[in-house]
Parts: sequence; C-alpha cells; structure tokens
Amino acid sequence: MRSAATLSALCAALALAGCAGDDETTTVTVRETVTETATSSVPAEAPAIVALYFLEDGKVWPERRGITTDQAIATNTINQLFEGTESELTTAIPPETRLGGLTVDGGVASIQLEPPLTDRKAMAQVAYTLLQFPTVRRVSFNGGRPLAARAFEAQTPAILVQSPLGGEEVEPGFEATGTANTFEATFQYELLDAEGKVLKKDFVTATSGSGTRGTFSFTVPYEVDAPEQGRLVVFEISAADGSRTNERAIPLALR
Repeated sequence: MRSAATLSALCAALALAGCAGDDETTTVTVRETVTETATSSVPAEAPAIVALYFLEDGKVWPERRGITTDQAIATNTINQLFEGTESELTTAIPPETRLGGLTVDGGVASIQLEPPLTDRKAMAQVAYTLLQFPTVRRVSFNGGRPLAARAFEAQTPAILVQSPLGGEEVEPGFEATGTANTFEATFQYELLDAEGKVLKKDFVTATSGSGTRGTFSFTVPYEVDAPEQGRLVVFEISAADGSRTNERAIPLALR
C-alpha cells in the first residue's frame, strides 16, 4: 500500500533499462506517468510522489519526494533533483547546474544541462531519476550517445531497492522490487520493528547476478499490533567471514 499522499491514479509501470542488454527492461512501481513529450501533468493541488536519486556511499539511492505538477512532470522532477536532498544522502551535482531543456521521444530522454555534467556520479543521479518514467529507456546528455542504466553500473549499489521508497506506508504482504548484482544472484532481507526486533527475514534470488545485474521482487508478510515505524534491511552475507556486506536500510511506516 502507498501513503495517503500517493494517488492511486498515479500508479504506472516504471521501465528501467536492464544491464544484460540495451533492449532489456525492468518493471517496478512508479507514482507518475510522463508522456513521450514529457508534458504529463495533474492538478497542482495533487502532488505526485516521485523518486529523486541522490548518493549513499557514492552509489545512487532514491529519495521519496512529493512534487507539484504545474509543469511537465519530468522537468519538475529534474528541477527538484537540482534543489538537493532532504535527507542524509549526498549529491554530486554541482549547485550551479541548470536545466536547459528536456524532451522525451522514442524512449530517449534528451537533456540539456548548463554547464554539462562531467562527473559520472552526477550523471547517474540524473539518469536514474529520468529512467523511473515508463517512456524513458535511455538518457542522452547534451546531444551525446543515449545511455541505459547499465552504463552506470559502477555507480549503482549491489542491491538497489526502488520500491517501496523510504518513508512510505506499507501493509502486510507489501511488495519490494528493484535490481541486484550479487554473488550467485542471492541476498537477504530483514523487516525490523521500531525496537529493532526482526518481524520477518528471508532469502531473495534475483534474475541474475555475479557480474550481471538482474531484477528482483518479493513480498513481505508481517504482523504488528498497532502502526509503528520500521525498517526494511537488505544485505549480502560474506562468503569469506560471514559478515554483512552491501547493506542498505529503508525506513517504512508499518500498518
């Protein structure tokens, strides 16, 4: 379940280009739809919930943001990205970066930035933020070659949870989706309550791994006596010493 601020009418498929080839895509959940000309909008009084990609430990990570849509949703989303993070995440995008233009045609989002981005982490932030929209499969920066998500593998965490986003309200049996590039395509998750007690844990197997990014989807059953805050934690177990590696935590409102 999504938060009350998320309108059911804004649910659509998010297409993220896969890493095994430019024509492969990953389907997850998105909260807004952009048209081929990036002009989709809804009334300003109904904010859209989107993902802005910032950095955690130098890797892209989504931040949930409600934005008004009094202009093209993709344009407004990128402008919000340039405003910076509202959390402990960081950004590699220089503060002087401005959006010169943005169009979406034939699956390619062509973005003009002034001055052009040269930092690969900053480019990954922009690319992932645009790739959440179902009509975007590749991103072209300032007239350059269109790039799919796999072009930013070095800037992507081993386990990237794209839904639910941090701070979302969930209910028992909620679905978690994203991409992973882990040893033998496996990793683990734990759902913790407000006191850190494990409510549910299990193994997850992605569609591929060990050097090739795959997709994953799993459901999380749990029980709580009353609404409370919790965390979904994903991680790998080191084959060398049994320690946790590539750990990421997503704060959630458990209902």
